[in-house]
Amino acid sequence: MVAVEHLDPATPLMTQLQADVGPVVLVNTFFVPREAMPAFLACWRDDAALMKASPGFISTQMHRGIADSQLLVNVASWESTEALRAAHADPRFRERSSRLPDGVIAYPHVFERIAVEGVCVA
Repeated sequence: MVAVEHLDPATPLMTQLQADVGPVVLVNTFFVPREAMPAFLACWRDDAALMKASPGFISTQMHRGIADSQLLVNVASWESTEALRAAHADPRFRERSSRLPDGVIAYPHVFERIAVEGVCVA
């Protein structure tokens, strides 16, 4: 079973999902024990397939740290927090997520794009 930790303890994932914002990006960093990596990726693939079929899903990409890192980062774009909230509430997602290997720690956080003058646009 995956343990969920919060990068910003004052703003846990459930609080973020209650905000009505969109579009949003879910950035989920995972610590995965080396021996659990193949099982984790197989479970994540199943979870991602379900998410991809959910209304409001835009895209996802998994990244792995280099140099034998045990960190993975999933970046998933959604039309809104409402769509992401509904996908996370799906009983099939909850059941599939419960199969993640022991020792996995997830650090999910939801972001929205912002403009920084002279660098990027929202």
